[in-house]
Amino acid sequence: MRASRLVLPAILFATVFPVEFASAAGALLAHRAVYDLDLGEASEKSGVTGVAGRIVYEFTGSRCEGYSTNYRFVSQMNVEETQRMNDYQMTTYEDGEGKSFDFVTKFFVDDGLDKETKGSASIDSKGLAVKLQKPQSETVDLPATHFPTQHMIELIEKAKAGENFYETSIFDGSDEANKVMTTTVVIGKKTTPAANDPELPALKSLQSEPYWPVSIAYFDLSKGDGEEVPDYAISFKLYDNGFTRDLTMSYGEFSIKAKLVGLDLLDSKDTCKKPE
Repeated sequence: MRASRLVLPAILFATVFPVEFASAAGALLAHRAVYDLDLGEASEKSGVTGVAGRIVYEFTGSRCEGYSTNYRFVSQMNVEETQRMNDYQMTTYEDGEGKSFDFVTKFFVDDGLDKETKGSASIDSKGLAVKLQKPQSETVDLPATHFPTQHMIELIEKAKAGENFYETSIFDGSDEANKVMTTTVVIGKKTTPAANDPELPALKSLQSEPYWPVSIAYFDLSKGDGEEVPDYAISFKLYDNGFTRDLTMSYGEFSIKAKLVGLDLLDSKDTCKKPE
């Protein structure tokens, strides 16, 4: 289990959409969401006996000005008789057409910086070019794919079209920022929150809005080991404005649940419109 995988992939909070669809679907929700963490299921082999922590995620922007995210995942993990504090921080900017992506990630373990990755990526007719500045200067060439916000837009488009299953891919700048992840997506039937939904008090104006239950498995096919076992998987409730909640992150031998406890709706100016 790699420490940097103890985070929600960026797809969760902004996952793949073409600009034409974003225009037709309306603006994605500018918001700041707070989630409390708890241990889900854990096998005896995992050694994980407890998880506590918090995720804070902020998403702003539009198809004309581009999309920005600030994301922090802080967790304390109890593994057998030891405790470890993980602090993963990520800041990204993606242009509205999904052609360029800037990212900075920092991973702290017990207050010490363990790893920092900084770079930019761009898509053209030849594929995906990733230019890294940290941990060292280098260029990585990868297959063409989606960046996180475009990945989310695609998901919403598929859900609205009534599709239940599809496969796609994503580059989100996580880990060593040197691979494209293949994703398989399962979309359930759109429904409305139940009266006893534990996240209902935090939803504010979204309390009566319907959502799709979604599950996504992530595969690193570059390993070439012939075993199509997901590196990790996530499930969540997705709204048609891109907001997500009721998260479960599965890492094989254990899972982490993230419960929505706070939601602030942020002002978002549509710079595509000309002033009157």
